[in-house]
Amino acid sequence: MKKILIYLMLSLLIFNPVHTFADMAEGDMIVTLGENLTTSQKETLLSEMGASEDVQIVTVSNQEEHQYLGKYVSKALIGTKAISSSAITIQPKGSGISVKTKNINWVTDEMYVNALITAGVKDAKIYITAPITVSGTAALTGIIKAYEISADKTIPEEVKQAANQEMVETAKLGDSIGDKNAAALIAKVKEEIAKNKPKNDQELQKIIEQAANELNVTLTDEEMKRLMDFFNKLKDLNIDWNQVSDQLNKAKDRISKFLQSEEGQGFLDKLKQFFIWLIDAIKALFS
Repeated sequence: MKKILIYLMLSLLIFNPVHTFADMAEGDMIVTLGENLTTSQKETLLSEMGASEDVQIVTVSNQEEHQYLGKYVSKALIGTKAISSSAITIQPKGSGISVKTKNINWVTDEMYVNALITAGVKDAKIYITAPITVSGTAALTGIIKAYEISADKTIPEEVKQAANQEMVETAKLGDSIGDKNAAALIAKVKEEIAKNKPKNDQELQKIIEQAANELNVTLTDEEMKRLMDFFNKLKDLNIDWNQVSDQLNKAKDRISKFLQSEEGQGFLDKLKQFFIWLIDAIKALFS
């Protein structure tokens, strides 16, 4: 069973009670490391992250992993060791959230972005990695805790739980309708809730159904029920929906800018040429 991880920041506060991260500035980094990493693995990951020798490091534990994910995934999936790690770099105000992963095979970058937006994280560049391939579900809690320390901001416990649940629900949904569609559907529903919060279950179901239709995906009754339960919980939490809308727009802007860039246009040209080649190859088979 693949091991996944969650991050523990409290130990740093216990052993360094007079230290504060409130003065962290643009470009500063905070790192979280799983407590079950070997010394060699820690050194390798820190080098991979480009961390300086005096970077702030927080140790994370498997106990916290079970605390925050035990309600949403099985104990077997969570595992018994904490090894995955992350680096959070403070970005200029208004930059939004960007995520890059390595050795993460279930939770996608878009899923992390969505869940972090729900938690209230903003203006951060995040790198998530592990020395072996893991599903990646547990990384979210550690990132949220590290962000709390770096921004000197307390995120309500129920919002942290909701962000973890969102990531897991999106990943599960991705198994049936595809990762991209799942992340897009969650984002679309949140965007609509931010614009006009539904007053009842009928309005909420209509929002979800509309998002699914726009993506041309079909939800099972069970998936609809899970999404209804989750979004009913989410819309009643103390969440800054204006910030959610703003961060979602920044995430969309980043994708649009990539497609308009030289790199993005080159990617689209290569994709176009591939399909031209594929069509020609199919024609040749029947000629």
